[in-house]
Amino acid sequence: MLIRLTCKEAHKIVSEGLDRDLGTFERTRLRLHLSVCDACTNFNGQMQTIRQAMQKMKFQDPFSPEP
Repeated sequence: MLIRLTCKEAHKIVSEGLDRDLGTFERTRLRLHLSVCDACTNFNGQMQTIRQAMQKMKFQDPFSPEP
């Protein structure tokens, strides 16, 4: 296994990191890639923004009467 990630691999790890804790090796590889790739850094920021927005949303039952 190579230490260097492709952008496709970096996107996969960023996405997986939203659902689970990444291992030390994965985090290190991702940080290394993000330090040299602006496109993946932007993707990572966008994914974090989406996650934060989703956490702030209040989900309501669509069948419940309006308050």
